Amino acid sequence: MQRIAVFTSGGDAPGMNACIRAVVRTAIALGKEVYGIRRGYAGLIEEDLFRMEKHTVSNIIQLGGTILQSARSTEFLKPEGRRKAYEVLKKYGIEGIVAIGGDGTFRGARVFMEEYPDIAIVGIPGTIDNDLYGTDFTIGYDTAINTAMNAIDNIKDTANAHNRLFFIEVMGRDAGFIALRSAIATGAEAVLIPEEKTDMDELIRMLEYNYHHKKRASIVVVAEGDDAGGAFQIADQVKARCPQFDIRCTVLGHVQRGGRPTCMERVLASRLGMEGVRALLAGTKSVMVGEVHRQIVFTPFEQATKHHQKINPVLIEMVELLA
Repeated sequence: MQRIAVFTSGGDAPGMNACIRAVVRTAIALGKEVYGIRRGYAGLIEEDLFRMEKHTVSNIIQLGGTILQSARSTEFLKPEGRRKAYEVLKKYGIEGIVAIGGDGTFRGARVFMEEYPDIAIVGIPGTIDNDLYGTDFTIGYDTAINTAMNAIDNIKDTANAHNRLFFIEVMGRDAGFIALRSAIATGAEAVLIPEEKTDMDELIRMLEYNYHHKKRASIVVVAEGDDAGGAFQIADQVKARCPQFDIRCTVLGHVQRGGRPTCMERVLASRLGMEGVRALLAGTKSVMVGEVHRQIVFTPFEQATKHHQKINPVLIEMVELLA
């Protein structure tokens, strides 16, 4: 294998640039040519790719987002789209791809390799949600929880100044990892996540108990995918039953996806990028490269996308006991 490519796909995540840098420089150090594909599968179909050199990835390790950009491709879901992608790869002599993304990226890669087994793809987990099976942490997660933590700390200052109850919504449509860790780190009174059914009666009981015991300022962290609704919907339900509360809502939104990646993020992303290239050149394919207990592990795409990271029940207990 002399020529490989790299792309980022799905939602962007801080640390993706550090991973791109590691892929490019590792491949070049091992005597290989590297092409960057802009906008993931969409860019591949449209032949939006270019040769990358060491200087191409200079001064990007500290940047959020992705210099290769990202997009979702409905065309790649169709056999005709995948055929176009294959023809582009053959035209450029590309035999292997390092795909940085989430479960949708890996599902697409698995189908593509079933149809075109002469192309090898390895995946690197890049998503702030940290919900992929086969790695302790995904690229983007550490930065996202630190961004959420800092924002909640700031909100807590004003909550204390005005004796207010804040509902703060963080990202996590299908997973509550961001909500859970940021809640623990900020001393939130409660956390609502998709993995646990929300008991509104219990939530209100706890908030009223705090209120009557002179704890007037409270923080409730809500994952956007919680079964009871988003922060505004839950706040409306609480206000209807507890009119004495001075309630405010904040949705952190896409601020969690941006910003400079943390030190831990950059190191993880660099290691996974390096190991992804090594795996590809060693003949490994159709796997996600992850880190479990500080060791590199390879998880087949089918397993990585079928299963999801489990919430540690101890973390939920911590929120309840330490509130």
